Amino acid sequence: MKVWLVFIIGGIGTYVIRASFFALGSSVELPNWCRRALKYVAPAVFAAIVVPPVLGDDGLSAMARPGAKIIAAVLAGLVAYRTRNITWVLIVGMAALWTLRWIGL
Repeated sequence: MKVWLVFIIGGIGTYVIRASFFALGSSVELPNWCRRALKYVAPAVFAAIVVPPVLGDDGLSAMARPGAKIIAAVLAGLVAYRTRNITWVLIVGMAALWTLRWIGL
């Protein structure tokens, strides 16, 4: 019974926190330091999702012997830096990965 109580209280707490942003809306002004920090949330989350599958279980030691995933990720990163267009990043990254795997890397 205690476990269910924890789940219910946690769910209500999570709902209240998330709903507060909709309820308060633009009536609350975020401080400048918070707005500056929020600009980095999306890149940080993206990196946290993408980097582990690219590096694998070896972590940074995988950079010593780059495989298809690392080379494709570097190429996609260069395209992202150069074009700032997510469509081209996906096309070049996937084409590079498929090509590198096809040639046996």
